Amino acid sequence: MAAAQIISLKIHRSLAFGISLFASLGLMLALNLAGSTLITPAAPMGIVSFELAGSVKRAAEILNSWDVSAQRTAAFNLGLDYLFMLMYALAFSLASWMSGDGLRARGWPLAFLAQPLAVGAWLAAAFDAVENIALTTMLLSGAAATPWPGLARLSALLKFALLFLGLVYAFYGLTVKLAVRRISR
Repeated sequence: MAAAQIISLKIHRSLAFGISLFASLGLMLALNLAGSTLITPAAPMGIVSFELAGSVKRAAEILNSWDVSAQRTAAFNLGLDYLFMLMYALAFSLASWMSGDGLRARGWPLAFLAQPLAVGAWLAAAFDAVENIALTTMLLSGAAATPWPGLARLSALLKFALLFLGLVYAFYGLTVKLAVRRISR
């Protein structure tokens, strides 16, 4: 690949990363603001409490703690979450690729994890979608039933684990980049 093409690719990737990161943060803020009405004694973390309920009993307690307006808000958040999934998966996958490229160029270890972690970001979004299907099923039926709470919890835990690994890797790549830049001065 010609040097001009590589530079162009890096600029486009950086721009796509910046846009997807900004969109992800904006959507996260919107979801948190809209979801603040979902915080109840039964759901101290709002929709996240519902995601992690894990049992029919716990999910039913959370559903029963939400009035009709709160349930509509939960449905809205679950719908908006699909756009959020696309944006965070893109941001995390690009962050992994950019970190891997930087690590590889500097000869640092773990550069080989870029591709698996980039794929992991999209798997996290897929687990998020499965989780949302389980939550929506309970929300629309108005009742928690097996297997939905367990499926939602397992999907949420896998999603969070993959995103955590991606975040650690992105910070590792950024730290190496900043450290090398500082040493080079």
